[in-house]
Amino acid sequence: MKKCFQGRLGWTRCGGKNDKVGDKVGDKVGDKVGDKVGDKVGDKVGDKVGDKVRDKVRGRVWGEGTDDIMEISGCARMSGTSGFVKGTREVFTPAMPSTISSRIARRLIIGCLASSVIHFVHGAESEKLFSATPLTQEGEFTEGIEGPACDRAGNIYAVNFARQQTIGRTTPEGRSEVFVTLPGRSVGNGIVFDSAGTMYVADYTGHNVLKIDPASRKIDVLAHEHRMNQPNDLAIAADGTIFASDPNWKNDTGQLWRIDRDGRITLLATNLGTSNGIEVSPDGHTLYLNESVQRNVWAWTIAADKSIEGKRLVKKFPDFGFDGMRADVDGNLYITRHGKGTVVKMSPKGEVLQEIDVLGRKPSNLCFGGPDGRTIYVTEVDHRRLVRFRVDQPGLAWRRHRP
Repeated sequence: MKKCFQGRLGWTRCGGKNDKVGDKVGDKVGDKVGDKVGDKVGDKVGDKVGDKVRDKVRGRVWGEGTDDIMEISGCARMSGTSGFVKGTREVFTPAMPSTISSRIARRLIIGCLASSVIHFVHGAESEKLFSATPLTQEGEFTEGIEGPACDRAGNIYAVNFARQQTIGRTTPEGRSEVFVTLPGRSVGNGIVFDSAGTMYVADYTGHNVLKIDPASRKIDVLAHEHRMNQPNDLAIAADGTIFASDPNWKNDTGQLWRIDRDGRITLLATNLGTSNGIEVSPDGHTLYLNESVQRNVWAWTIAADKSIEGKRLVKKFPDFGFDGMRADVDGNLYITRHGKGTVVKMSPKGEVLQEIDVLGRKPSNLCFGGPDGRTIYVTEVDHRRLVRFRVDQPGLAWRRHRP
C-alpha cells in the first residue's frame, strides 16, 4: 500500500489494482462527510479567516482578502476526485486500494480535512496586513467625509457623499449611493449601529443625536440638547447606551455626554480639551476619549449607574492631532492621526503597536467591517474618499453586533 501524503506541503497520488472498495467507501463517506464536515468547517473557518461565502454541497470557502479557496468535499472522496486549497496551490488526490479498511479510510478523510484547514489558515495569515488601498474614487465625498460605520451586510456608511447633509452607502466593492438626506440644516458626523441594526448619527449643527431605521430610512430625533457645542463622535455600549463627544473648537475645550436608549441625556464631564474620538472597552467597564488639540487619550471607569469615575491618562502624543477612534476585540484602540496621515494601533496600556499610512494627511474617522470584521475603513479628507486596510483582529462593534 502506498502512502497518501508526503508531508505538509506535498501531495502524492496513491492507488491500487482494485479501486472498487475505495470508490464505494469514498463515494458514500465522501459525500456525507465532505458535505456535512465541509459545511461545518467551512462556516467556522470562513468566519475567522476568510470572507464568508459558502457552497453548501461542497463546503467551499472563499477568502476575499487573500483569494484563497478551500474545497473540502473532494478531499473526502477515495478515488478519482481531488480536494484543493487554491491559495497555497495544494492538491490532494488519495485513491484507496481494495484492501484498505473503512476505519483507515475515515482516518485519512479526517487527516485530509485537518490539513486543508491548516493550509487555508496559513494562506490567510500570509495576507498583507496594515497596508492601505483606496476603496472609492477620489472626490466622491465632500471634505466633510466622516462617520463611518458598517452594517451586517458589509456596507459602509459615511456622511456627506456627493454633497453635504447626506449619508452615503458604499458596498464592499466600492460602489456608492445616497442612502438618506438629513432634514432641515442637519449635518452628520459620527455614526454607530446598535445590535438591532438601527443607525444613530451625531448631528452637529442641530445639536441632536438622530435615529434612522435602515429599512424604512425614517429619520427621528432620539435626543436634542441645546447645551451641546456640536455632538461629534459616538460610541455605543452593548446595552445600547450611547456616549457622545462634544468639542468646542473655538475655545479648544469640550464636554462628554451620555444618551440613554429612551433619549434621556446626561452631562458626564465638562472642562475637557477638544473631545473627539470616543470608544467603550470590550468588557464595557472603560470609556476612552481623545482630545484633538491637546493630543491626550483619557480613560474613565464606567460605574454601575453608567456614570464615569477615575479619570486617568492613557497616553499623550507629542505631535499632530486626533480624530475618530475604534477598538478591536482585544481592546486595542485604532486612532486616526489627523495631519499626520496615519492610524495608530495602541494597546489599552498606551503602547503604540502599529502605525499605518492611510494615503492622505487628514484621516477623520474609521470603522471595522468586512465579513470577518478585519477590514478597517477610513474616511480620508484630502482625497475625499474611503480607504481600507486589513488587520489581525476583528473590530469590537462588528463582533458585538453579529446575529
